[in-house]
Amino acid sequence: MSDHEVLETFKKDLQNYSLEQLQYISAEGVWSIGQMYDHLIVVANEYLDYMEACALAKEEQTLGKTEFGENLYKLGGFPPIKIKLPTELNSPPNNSASREELTNRLDQVIERMREWEMKVDGINPNYKVKHGGFGWLNAREWYDLVGMHSRHHLRQKDELEQKLKKVVK
Repeated sequence: MSDHEVLETFKKDLQNYSLEQLQYISAEGVWSIGQMYDHLIVVANEYLDYMEACALAKEEQTLGKTEFGENLYKLGGFPPIKIKLPTELNSPPNNSASREELTNRLDQVIERMREWEMKVDGINPNYKVKHGGFGWLNAREWYDLVGMHSRHHLRQKDELEQKLKKVVK
């Protein structure tokens, strides 16, 4: 499944939720499905912005990834564990977006990915932008990170859907 196909799957599944289901929070500290979608979209746009910054770079960067970053790319994705961000990076995502708003925002991300899909490999791999946890990533790596991050949240989506089935009809 290509990176934007993962997002297409999220988009298709989004049509199955009512507003009440999108906004349902099962417990304190647990996101709603709508918040997970908001997070997915915000982060995808952030990663694509960094990819575009690599495309505009003028100086090569000789530094590489951190050990965690190297392992992430060797695995081709995040390990199947829950990742808790530090408190300062972990403000709760928006929980007020409608299905239509989320669908439109997902469409914009998918379109951005399609636009760059054929161009990303033409960007000098030594033009990089630093990721706080993974080190220096080039445009291809930022692009791939969108898909890795999205696939990582498929597991979370399944968990949230199971909680939803028990409560909200």
